[in-house]
Amino acid sequence: MTAVEIAVEVVGWAGALLILLAYLLLSAGKLTGQSVVYQGMNVVGAAGFTINGWWHGALPSTALNIVWMGIGLVALWKITQRRGSST
Repeated sequence: MTAVEIAVEVVGWAGALLILLAYLLLSAGKLTGQSVVYQGMNVVGAAGFTINGWWHGALPSTALNIVWMGIGLVALWKITQRRGSST
């Protein structure tokens, strides 16, 4: 395996772990869906999945994770807008 291939696998596995950890913390009541940490974990995790999926030619997975990232980014934007308007 080349260094690039290893990096792509590490990024993909890190993305998977981030998304799973975010869901675990949400399910355990440690985070909420309106948490910047939760949404950030999902965005970064989806980015890792997107890179890995694209590299391997898994277009459905890549597309799904681009949408997942977009949802997270919109949620982060709305969270920051609400916080800015409440001060």
